[in-house]
Amino acid sequence: MKRTRPSTIVSIAVVALVAGFAFDAVLASHQRPTAIPPLALGLVLFAIAAIVLSLAVPVYRVAHGRTHEPIDAYYATRVVLMAKACSIAGVLFGGVFGGLIAYMASRGVGVPVTSLVPTLVGTIGGAVLLAAGLVAEYMCTVPPSDDDRRNGDTQRI
Repeated sequence: MKRTRPSTIVSIAVVALVAGFAFDAVLASHQRPTAIPPLALGLVLFAIAAIVLSLAVPVYRVAHGRTHEPIDAYYATRVVLMAKACSIAGVLFGGVFGGLIAYMASRGVGVPVTSLVPTLVGTIGGAVLLAAGLVAEYMCTVPPSDDDRRNGDTQRI
């Protein structure tokens, strides 16, 4: 499996940002209240980021020779897949919540703190989840051997 490409992250972020902005604009144009995510959602994104990083630490230790205990290959594969999923989910959440913030900022009226704080926490939580997913992907990368260094290849556990 290959690492998550920056172009993938940027394209998902742009689409999610536009979708969040358009969603709030459509709600407002139909005289409905705008979307306000629950504060707990942003906090859960922080917790998931911490869990993913803690699951990647044993794989990192084995991959970089800091411990000689064997690790289950299925565990390592699951951690890599979870890290990639977290990076994509993080950019989706961060983009949608960023679009909601952009719509709030574009309105001509003041934004109440009760609307702004949960959306900001969700946006930051999405960014932290994205970062944690990318770091966990990096932690699950096996350093190249001497033969691979000549070819410039890296492998995943």
